[in-house]
Amino acid sequence: MISYAPFYRTLKARGMTEYQLIYRHGFSSYILHRMKHGETITLKTLDTLCFILGCGVSDVIEYVPDP
Repeated sequence: MISYAPFYRTLKARGMTEYQLIYRHGFSSYILHRMKHGETITLKTLDTLCFILGCGVSDVIEYVPDP
């Protein structure tokens, strides 16, 4: 299973809010909704998040094995 927990930690560490992602960077609120509910995102979206946040992939997602 893919977890987006690192994304929220990175967002907080960068002092950025979801609101800023949406309105300053034009990021889709629908994609944030999908992430909150553990749904999939595209590699392009992952690339965009890494660019906006200035971070690596591991700062946005992590693999968590299913029990």
